[in-house]
Amino acid sequence: MLPVAFNFTINPIDFSFINKLLEKSYCKYYGRPAKEPELMLRLLILQYLYNLSDERVIEEASLNLAYLWFLGINPEEELPHPSLLAKFRVHRLQEVTMDEIITEVVKQCVEKNIIKSGGISIDCTHTHANTVKKVPERILKHIAKKIFKNLEKEAGEIPEEINTNIPNYKEIADHREAKATMKAYVEEVIAQVEEKIEGEKHTKTCKVIEKAREILEDPKFIEQKSIRSLVDQDARVGYKSKTESFFGYKTEYAMTTKERIITAVRVYNGAYVDGTGFEELIDLTKDSGIEIKEVYGDKAYFRKPILDVIKENGAEAYIPISEMVYKIDESKYAYNKDSDQWFCDYGNYTVEKQRKIRKRDGRESWKYKFDVEGCQKCPKKDQCFKIGKSNTLEISVNIPEYYEYSQRAKTKEFIEKYKERASQEWKNGEMKRFHGLSRARGYGLRSMSMQSKLTALAVNLKRIAQLVSSLSKNNHYFLLLKIRIKCFRLYKTVKVA
Repeated sequence: MLPVAFNFTINPIDFSFINKLLEKSYCKYYGRPAKEPELMLRLLILQYLYNLSDERVIEEASLNLAYLWFLGINPEEELPHPSLLAKFRVHRLQEVTMDEIITEVVKQCVEKNIIKSGGISIDCTHTHANTVKKVPERILKHIAKKIFKNLEKEAGEIPEEINTNIPNYKEIADHREAKATMKAYVEEVIAQVEEKIEGEKHTKTCKVIEKAREILEDPKFIEQKSIRSLVDQDARVGYKSKTESFFGYKTEYAMTTKERIITAVRVYNGAYVDGTGFEELIDLTKDSGIEIKEVYGDKAYFRKPILDVIKENGAEAYIPISEMVYKIDESKYAYNKDSDQWFCDYGNYTVEKQRKIRKRDGRESWKYKFDVEGCQKCPKKDQCFKIGKSNTLEISVNIPEYYEYSQRAKTKEFIEKYKERASQEWKNGEMKRFHGLSRARGYGLRSMSMQSKLTALAVNLKRIAQLVSSLSKNNHYFLLLKIRIKCFRLYKTVKVA
């Protein structure tokens, strides 16, 4: 280990909790001695900080003195084999463990007064899958080939009765006909193979057929709304706009607006609807000790359940109004919450209110009835309502509550405060441009989740270091940095001598 003086650190985050957190995942009495979990995690942080492969981060760490300083080891000490990093990610760092690590790091920031604000911003960013999306015809072709490959491997040969002539779907001009042809062919192959195999002797073939049936029975598959790759079966098609789509995953995360430190991360497939897991992100943020006072989001988060969760937590919502949710022409109608009445621009007002429930879908709405006599005298009556509903305003049950929010959203204070959400876009760009979050490293939802959380941890530590270094030069962290640099130079001089 390094000399005592050399072990000073400017990093206010204490990683010693990692060893205790992962203690039960190791065996104390059997097998080879394991590398220290804290060292392995630090290597992963370096890997995702500089977007390196397993082999490259070990190579860099063996040559880069700054890396060794962060790892807390001497230059002559042996580093783990690159394969151990993959094993550590897959077998030691489970989903819950990564959440606990991020929460603990944020909790230490709160305790050491690095995080002072109570503003939280939530957003989604997309990541492209590490494969290409395929049309159903091509997937069905690959399924047939996979069945034949496993059958030949387990049985020694493919029986002559099985039709191995895969149709050339590219020659079929009609896309729907091509899909139907390939589907019928694969179903025929499955039926023929099942007649010839025995479950105990052909386990791999049976598993492929079972998966093939699962894909074929999914009604979304043929419509190209389900699985689009056999390599990465969790990835889905999502949309960034009406005309621009992507194939992969969505990472939704919460972040403090002032300090720009990520507090919670969740990963979903590309078809995920933003805000569905909102409450879970809020709960994880609260677990880290942050008292949430303000919540920021884009229009996708303007929904009644989300606004209710924010209200229950005693926080203020700074979310722009979504026209798709709040449908009322404020130039014609105004609402008085005290009297629960709507007023039109001519001065007429509602005198009665009824709840309406549609039979076909159970959707609820309010029917506000204006004063009949006032509407009959109104010169604009032909422009306001449809024939037969001359004095009724039917709106969603949530519109009265949204009206009050819409008035607040127009204030100067709201507009100025909402500018703080801009930090979220910076963080999206940082993680994708510099830390590899624009494309998945592996395959599957679990792999993508691990990538997103390790990336979040890496950018958090980078941001924490920046916040600490921005303090006064008389700050004790700055002094410790100077001491450590001097000790390191002295250590190098002695070693060379």
